[in-house]
Amino acid sequence: MTTANPTAAYPTANPPTPNPTSYRESRATTPPLPTPRGPLSAAVVASLRDGAGELPGAGPVAAADPYGDDLQLALYSLYELHYQGFAGVADDREWDVELLRTRGFLEDRFLRQVRADAPTRPHAADSVAALLVEPVGDDGTGVSHYLQPEGHLEHLREYAALRSLYHLKEADPHAWVIPRLHGRAKAAMVAVEFDEFGGGHAEDIHARLFADLMTDLGLDTAYGRYLDAAPAEALAVVNLMSLFGLHRALRGALVGHFAAVEITSSPGSRRLARAMRANGAGPAAERFYDEHVEADAVHEQVVRHEVIAPLLAAEPQLDADVVLGIEATGLLEDRLGAALLDAWRNGRSALRTPLEPLRDRPSPRTGG
Repeated sequence: MTTANPTAAYPTANPPTPNPTSYRESRATTPPLPTPRGPLSAAVVASLRDGAGELPGAGPVAAADPYGDDLQLALYSLYELHYQGFAGVADDREWDVELLRTRGFLEDRFLRQVRADAPTRPHAADSVAALLVEPVGDDGTGVSHYLQPEGHLEHLREYAALRSLYHLKEADPHAWVIPRLHGRAKAAMVAVEFDEFGGGHAEDIHARLFADLMTDLGLDTAYGRYLDAAPAEALAVVNLMSLFGLHRALRGALVGHFAAVEITSSPGSRRLARAMRANGAGPAAERFYDEHVEADAVHEQVVRHEVIAPLLAAEPQLDADVVLGIEATGLLEDRLGAALLDAWRNGRSALRTPLEPLRDRPSPRTGG
């Protein structure tokens, strides 16, 4: 576990005693291809499935909604080749030249719009300072502000299903920045990632803890299970970190993204832990967010002082990219939050397809 003192030595592993029968995990983690949502994603899925058809060029991509379901699913599907892949898709398609060409068009459309829409600030220090100011209350996009006092168990289940697109691969996108950093920044980033990956203990990997949370909530823990249920706003949040992670030129933006996640995580996790308790979600569901309250409070200090500061001291030209990473993260999280709260406040599901029912588990807040 991470030390509570951010100025102390970084965490060191307590190597687990080898015991191959004490912990087993399934390798059946490769998800099926998703259901297309338009011509772009249909062409990408068809190519991945059987190599058939023509992939979209720059023109059709430029005409698409950069935040829409079709473009976001097409981009997500291509990024997933760099994670767990898809069932029936050969591993070497990860570096297929035509797929990469199409991915480039999709990325350019998405990133241009994000750059245009994200707020700008003079320096990374200004963006970091803004993150440290917590909203007084529910600002209309703060999901944890809503869930703590008003959320019901079904809201928590929907939220967990959507967040599983990232949390079942938590910290994986940020690992791409490690070989692109140097010295203190690299050492600090590895220290934080070490904690995210369980400090050498497979059962404590944060992705595994989230799977346990999902089990408490009666959700399917299969990797990628809820991709078809996720709206474009949820896909965009995950796509942003993959975009930053897969481009060395955007290493500063990925560090900014990581800072935004870590700095805002601790207070949000505290509210979500309370929401889980209020709804009787279960001990694993509570543990996941309890874990992030303390750990991410420490991570925040490390990222600010030991990753961003030495990075910008060594490469001051990356300051604007760190700002982009922080502000773009806030932009897309606010878009997702607004979509979720609009659905929930109007008595609708926030998902594209319904969840499996949770039987014999009344919410304390609803009584049924």
